[in-house]
Amino acid sequence: MAEVITAQPGPQTDFLSCPADICVFGGAAGGGKSFSLLLDPLRFVHHPHFSAVIFRRTNPEIVNPGGLWDEAMKIYPGLGAEGTKHNLTFRFPSGATIKLAHLQYDQDMYSWQGSQICYIGWDEVTHFTASVFWYLFSRQRNPYGIPSLIRATCNPDPDSFIAELISWWIDQKTGLPIKERSGKIRFFVRVNDTLIWDDSAEALKKQFPKLKPKSFTFIPSSLKDNKILTQMDENYEANLLAMPTVERERLLGGNWKIRAAAGLYFKKSYFQVIEKEELPILTMMTRGWDLAASPDPKVEKAKAKKEPDSTAAVLMGKDKHGQFYILDLVYGMFTPAVIDKLMKDLAQRDGRNTIVRIPQDPGQAGKYQLRSFAKLLVGCTLRSRTMTGDKVTRAGAFSSACENGLVTVVRGTWNDLFFQHLEAFPPSLGSPDIVDACVEAFDELTKQGRGVVIKPIAIRIDNDED
Repeated sequence: MAEVITAQPGPQTDFLSCPADICVFGGAAGGGKSFSLLLDPLRFVHHPHFSAVIFRRTNPEIVNPGGLWDEAMKIYPGLGAEGTKHNLTFRFPSGATIKLAHLQYDQDMYSWQGSQICYIGWDEVTHFTASVFWYLFSRQRNPYGIPSLIRATCNPDPDSFIAELISWWIDQKTGLPIKERSGKIRFFVRVNDTLIWDDSAEALKKQFPKLKPKSFTFIPSSLKDNKILTQMDENYEANLLAMPTVERERLLGGNWKIRAAAGLYFKKSYFQVIEKEELPILTMMTRGWDLAASPDPKVEKAKAKKEPDSTAAVLMGKDKHGQFYILDLVYGMFTPAVIDKLMKDLAQRDGRNTIVRIPQDPGQAGKYQLRSFAKLLVGCTLRSRTMTGDKVTRAGAFSSACENGLVTVVRGTWNDLFFQHLEAFPPSLGSPDIVDACVEAFDELTKQGRGVVIKPIAIRIDNDED
């Protein structure tokens, strides 16, 4: 018996039957966007001259386990297609092709100059720029009567060019899709780099007789539209609910207007403040650092419009129940020599069982710095990781733990400064140093005991050198 692969009723089937020239699909996580994008071009693969290209921003997003290539391999060979992984292309019995490709840098778009592409798919189109999107739009040429279509999937991003394109379909007050406008087709023409919109193609033709209107629509989808996923992975929704406010509102709620703002990632109300005497027995402690040396604080303050980078050191512990405790904070603008002394003094005060965690700059300079600190902290366990991703993303897990009441603060004179900096996060609104130090400590405490290897590996030096 033949296996039947089909879309789920609702937004997925609306997307697969959409007649618009351009259709944007998604607006939340878990709506089956990538799966639908792989299915959509199959309606044309019987035509020998059909060609489709589906873009992701980077090649690893295509070939990594569970990426587009793996998902396509579950579908296309069943229709007789032969997949060639070295060029990420599927060729169907008719001669039609579907290619998976990446466009990591804007200049890569020129490698498609002269191409004739019937169907262009954008998986997570908000990861691309408007110039790349519209340049590839101009590469659509097809002399064989096959419809030239553009299909795009995305999660909400208020700063993406897509947010402006779909603004008519979005409630500008709530940031949520307008249900009654889902799938409604509108038309546009481009006049002097400006898109002119109308509900009627005929009205645009009368106003601009030399231009051909293009049709466009937006079909929102969300996790509730993907019953198969919720049945297969009961934890998926729980994982989304555990995300920080901004990501949760975007990925679960489909909110196109919410932005990172002060107070959205951390609130003082998230934390219980206890006396030192109330501390339970802690199973592990880590001092997380965020390092920045300023040779002359007065000069740095005069140059900076916002508070300049400083050094922060946060002592964090964890009990046997998985509750986290902020025990101490040291913060200020220090010279490198002062930082060295401070790091050594705090390591001695915290005790040999406290792990020292620092971020490592990429490259040889970061390795040299790590070795220098290892010699400085003789007898201590020093761990490090190379920084990847932006500060807001790295703070996500810590922010979620705080929001869910998993982080307690021990009363101290530094408390007001601590809460002030956390509530001012993200970095565009204030100094991120204290948050960064918290993230280092939290990451160390949560990854211990779970088989996670941190590179470079822990360094421990026991000798008589100073």
